[in-house]
Amino acid sequence: MSEMRDAAMSSKAWPFEEARRILKRYEKAAPEKGYVLFETGYGPSGLPHIGTFGEVLRTTMIRKAFEVISDIPTRLICFSDDLDGMRKVPGNVPNQEMLQDNLQKPLTSVPDPFETHESFGHHNNAMLRRFLDTFGFEYDFYSATEFYRSGQFDAVLLRACERYDDLMAIMLKSLREERRQTYSIFLPIHPETGRVLYVPMKNVDAAKGEITFDDEDGREWTLPVTGGNVKLQWKPDFGARWAALGVDFEMYGKDHSTNTPIYDGICRALGARAPEHFTYELFLDDQGQKISKSSGNGISIDEWLTYASTESLSYFMYLKPKTAKRLYFDVIPKAMDEYHQQLRAYATQDAAARLNNPVWHIHSGDVPDSKMVVPFSMLLNLASAAGADDKAAMWGFIRRYAPDATPETHPDLDAAAGYAVKYYQDFVKPSKTFRAPDETERAAMDDLAARLRAFDGEADDEALQSIVFAVGKEHGFEPLRDWFKALYEVLLGQSQGPRFGGFIALYGVQETVELIENGLSGKLG
Repeated sequence: MSEMRDAAMSSKAWPFEEARRILKRYEKAAPEKGYVLFETGYGPSGLPHIGTFGEVLRTTMIRKAFEVISDIPTRLICFSDDLDGMRKVPGNVPNQEMLQDNLQKPLTSVPDPFETHESFGHHNNAMLRRFLDTFGFEYDFYSATEFYRSGQFDAVLLRACERYDDLMAIMLKSLREERRQTYSIFLPIHPETGRVLYVPMKNVDAAKGEITFDDEDGREWTLPVTGGNVKLQWKPDFGARWAALGVDFEMYGKDHSTNTPIYDGICRALGARAPEHFTYELFLDDQGQKISKSSGNGISIDEWLTYASTESLSYFMYLKPKTAKRLYFDVIPKAMDEYHQQLRAYATQDAAARLNNPVWHIHSGDVPDSKMVVPFSMLLNLASAAGADDKAAMWGFIRRYAPDATPETHPDLDAAAGYAVKYYQDFVKPSKTFRAPDETERAAMDDLAARLRAFDGEADDEALQSIVFAVGKEHGFEPLRDWFKALYEVLLGQSQGPRFGGFIALYGVQETVELIENGLSGKLG
């Protein structure tokens, strides 16, 4: 084994822990199908949201970790449940009335409310693939509609007919009494209306591979279960898909966790081995509510990428997947700065520490250098103090602070400057609230301005921070953080901010003197 493989076999990073569990499946023999299959599922009932991206990203991280510890080939399938009937109209799409008229039809039979694709399902699938392609994921896309209609699912559907009673027994144990009376694992698609029907079966003919049922008007129909005439209820579909494809690993949210015994039971009853699972905690919006495709709450992938890099989003997704996290705009600056902190740390780490570093998993081991000589939080405060409207204005300050930096040599810093301006304009500027200083604060700020006027050294972060620190101590601020809080609230219109010495070095000593004067005279508010 190589040094990296040795380190990976003992790494406590969660992707390696999961990869080792998958490898254990094949400790006696390699998979007959010739590869290890990872799968992620997508329900295209609404526009793809950021949680869907997180699922594919995290699965990819485990897949890449597996490829370090094993020579068995791998595949990743992204499976879209686009044959599902549209149960309700999403609230965040146009043409609501038209969608209302197509309720219960498979998503690939519902007209596209955006009028750009063959169907609503096709539209949402295209959105998902665009999002995934933005991040360079390697995956094979599977459409449930195509999977059912092409015959790829026929063998498992016929087996489901043969083992109907066994599969029903698994499902009925999980249902309330009233639901048991009408439940079936099979959902016929009505030959005339095209709607997905939730009706009990009158007969399941295993020999012919057919089901018989009455539709909502009491008319009797007999349909073959093959060829896309019938689909499986979503819980049986989960397990049956695992059996049909030979899935080795699938992760899903905590809201699915109670169904794991059902999914596994269905898969085993159909004669296949259940895959390994990983259950992650859900993302919450700014109100602490679960993010939902249909309501469109929380933050979208496009919204995140308006204000920060793709890598910062990947970093956020890597952290503590088994802990519920608020996923809203205010988490972006911290994710940006921590990502670059980890990049800088990576350069000095040994092999074992690197495999535990999130950036190894974000970049699949090909980790770049960080050129962020100014933290994102500092750029935000610069944009705030300067009232910046574009990143060109930001570079006027950045060049003075880091003379060797240019947009060409520091592209990540250049991009971050643009993100900082957008974030400032949309989130910081509207909520800025300046206040007047009290007498103690005014005296201290006058003192700080005087010391900065007299300062004739290099604009060094530490030297300037020492001046700010000394002023706070001499004017009796206890705890000292109250002094810095006062500076932020009076001069920047916010309660938190950067190391103030670093801010002065970036913004400029004389510019900071002017900022203090404006704050003391009430001109900033």
